[in-house]
Amino acid sequence: MLLFNRWQSKTAFLMAMGMTATAFVPLLISTPAIANSPSFEIAQLFPDSRDDEYRGSSGGIVPRGTIIPVTYDRGKKIIVSPEETADITLTVAEDVESESGRIAIPAGSRIEGELRPTDRGTQFVAQNLILEGRDRGYPIEATSREITDTEIIDEKSNPDILRGAVIGAAAGAVLGEIFGGIDLGEVLAGAGVGVLGEVLLRGRKQKEVEVVVIRPDTDLDLRLEEDFVASRSGNDDYRDSDYRRNRDSDYRRREDN
Repeated sequence: MLLFNRWQSKTAFLMAMGMTATAFVPLLISTPAIANSPSFEIAQLFPDSRDDEYRGSSGGIVPRGTIIPVTYDRGKKIIVSPEETADITLTVAEDVESESGRIAIPAGSRIEGELRPTDRGTQFVAQNLILEGRDRGYPIEATSREITDTEIIDEKSNPDILRGAVIGAAAGAVLGEIFGGIDLGEVLAGAGVGVLGEVLLRGRKQKEVEVVVIRPDTDLDLRLEEDFVASRSGNDDYRDSDYRRNRDSDYRRREDN
């Protein structure tokens, strides 16, 4: 009788263990099924198509009419003749934000362009923007106001007006005749603009010249003529979450307007 009871207890124990193990089998099988779900794989293969559309922009849209404050590192004044075209490079003085409030043009970025004659003076026309921390240039359409501040320089003029200025090659040639000789220092290759070192007065002649005097700190702030968008490139270090957030914000703003 005792042997029968022991056999019965073992049988009951084994049956209980078998039922418990059976209950766990579906759970163990279902776990990899979730990881291999077709819908999960499709979600990974096909991200939001609007992301691809916005990958062309890293800093968002800077709208037309935005003012870009700039500085000029080579001198406190630029002197050119009214008919002269001269290449110069400006530096962005303050961060410029996009419509969504994100920094799109950081301070320290460089803007390449040229001073071009106008009917009454000269004007800076931007051509290329190199963002701070990048080597790639971006086309940009921006201009300064028309600068009409002119001065007549002759042999009686105080040459100190020229000290520390950056002088265009054409203006420098005429000034050299007036003062008899001017040390223009190093002339930038292909730019037509040189840095004035010292003014040397030798063999003055009775001549005069009208020049345009540009004061970069007040005269050369730029106004965007068209929206500016900096395109993403392979080595740009912007996170996807940044441009998604910026994209959606810009979309909403444009739809509201």
